[in-house]
Amino acid sequence: MRIGELARATGASARALRHYEQAGLISSERAPNSYRVYDERAVTRVRNIRYLLDAGLTLDDVRVFLPCLDGDLTAAPPSGQGLRVALDRLAVLDARIAAQTAARDRLREALRERAGDRGRPVG
Repeated sequence: MRIGELARATGASARALRHYEQAGLISSERAPNSYRVYDERAVTRVRNIRYLLDAGLTLDDVRVFLPCLDGDLTAAPPSGQGLRVALDRLAVLDARIAAQTAARDRLREALRERAGDRGRPVG
């Protein structure tokens, strides 16, 4: 299948598919007209890549899951390395959320102080 067909089948953009290929997560052959041609198995692989990315992992993180990307990723037991990557990414996300929450709280408090000067309530 060509890149547009793979994009439609997976919901990924052609640009994302080229990016996944450049990252070594998917591969294609070149047709005589130089178009990329993907194997039917690429649909499952791309869906699994998108699942992991949607879960908060990065493309570098996804590389750890290469041996599992062609099957039912959600049914397979996690490898030790895969579990470590997921837990590390969760810690990064938790830290970012905490930092953003603290920034929001500081901004809210600053706005309340300013609104108090004017007698207006703030969120």
